[in-house]
Amino acid sequence: MRRKDREITDGQAIERFISEQQIMRVGMIDDGEVYLVPVNYGFKNENGAYTFYFHGAGAGRKYTLAQSRPRVGFEIDGEYSLLPAEKACGYSARYRSVIGNGVLSVVCNPEEKAKALDRVMKQLTGKSGFSFEAAALRATAVFKLEVERLSCKASP
Repeated sequence: MRRKDREITDGQAIERFISEQQIMRVGMIDDGEVYLVPVNYGFKNENGAYTFYFHGAGAGRKYTLAQSRPRVGFEIDGEYSLLPAEKACGYSARYRSVIGNGVLSVVCNPEEKAKALDRVMKQLTGKSGFSFEAAALRATAVFKLEVERLSCKASP
């Protein structure tokens, strides 16, 4: 990170920020072309090791790339506000963001899928303990992004 003065290293602050957002963008490479997709997510943090979960169709570009090109990048941003100035080049912004990379896989185990989807629902609703019908679990692809590197940055 070029601007070390903006780096956030406090693990609790990073987790709090991630838990307050709802959209993550996942970037994949498809035949030399970047494919970027916004997704709702849920996550777990076990001793600083983050795993993100999101869902989608059991077919299509995202599904195919998760299996054939599993190395991905991701980004979460929020807390944005414009900081005006007298001149155009003086404008700035206040923000916070998390970026990183990891390995994407498709979750096949029904119990793990249900736990992952419950995490997504908790992220969206603040509630957990949802149950999912077997047919819904079979029809839904659940993706697991195991983070290898993550950094957080904020402007004052």
